Amino acid sequence: MKLISSRNRALLRNSVVVAAAALTIAAFGGVASAQPEKASAVSSIDKDGRTWHLQVYSAAMKKDIKVDVQRPADDSKPAPNLYLLSGLDAGEGTANWQQQTDALEFLSDKNVNVVLPIGGRGSYYADWRNEDPKLGVNKWKTFFTEELPPLLDDALGSTGLNSLAGLSTSGTAVLQLAEAKPGLFKSVAAYSGCAQIADPLGRQFVKFSVETWSGGNTVNMYGPDNDPAWAENDPVINAEKLRGTNLYISSGNGFPTPEDARYYIDEAGGPQGVVNLGLGVVIEGATNYCSHNLKNKLDSIGIPATYQFPPVGTHYWPYWEEALHDSWPLLANGMGI
Repeated sequence: MKLISSRNRALLRNSVVVAAAALTIAAFGGVASAQPEKASAVSSIDKDGRTWHLQVYSAAMKKDIKVDVQRPADDSKPAPNLYLLSGLDAGEGTANWQQQTDALEFLSDKNVNVVLPIGGRGSYYADWRNEDPKLGVNKWKTFFTEELPPLLDDALGSTGLNSLAGLSTSGTAVLQLAEAKPGLFKSVAAYSGCAQIADPLGRQFVKFSVETWSGGNTVNMYGPDNDPAWAENDPVINAEKLRGTNLYISSGNGFPTPEDARYYIDEAGGPQGVVNLGLGVVIEGATNYCSHNLKNKLDSIGIPATYQFPPVGTHYWPYWEEALHDSWPLLANGMGI
């Protein structure tokens, strides 16, 4: 009888051990049976005339995001995409482009897909470092710069050209998104936004929006006040990254007109209306200061932009509707229209 050598016995023993381990992993759902991460994708499209309601799965946030799109009147040929970002409310309530302005009517005869994302209240559309107990997981920079654009191009048959506009807190976000991926958005319009976030005033503006108004914690966003992430995401500090982008920057100076006063008082009524008017004055005055600081920085490094600084104006929708109309030629230019 032929004997098995010591070396062959060792090889046989090792093979049995490896085989047993593989069977154990498979039986108990280990690495061998792990499922791959779900990729970002358009989960569904509900077509209601020219309005398409999309559910877009974000792998970064592991959830579906609602995105409404107004299609061009003639969708037989490719059209570019205009992203319109709402402010602090992020389209979740009534403070959005659809319900507060004539934006969709104004754009209805334009050869453009109007993209209206819904979700992200109080997030500044940023990539937060931690999940927030109140505001959840926020990876909006990744969503807007990496996940959503190619999915929309495919679903809508877009031209691949994009412009971006936002107001108030999104007036900051649109500049951050443009700096995060230069060239993705050819034209960017920021209405009544505070571009600076790393200095004490700008940081307090962010905290007021995220913490006071939305219940979140900016430590989960960019870390404590001295964390480098604040400067890394400051549009003024990183203004060089805006070179080559068509820019439109607007802000009132906080001085109310009689129409402003009537709007605030009629909307809320009584003392609350007066309080809201005061907030509109203060907030717009602050964004005007921020916007002029951004202008000074862009001027100092030779980056051109279109500015609209009227001698009046508080922080509310009629001014942003007017700014959208005024900035349309610049936005259209970025989309090849």
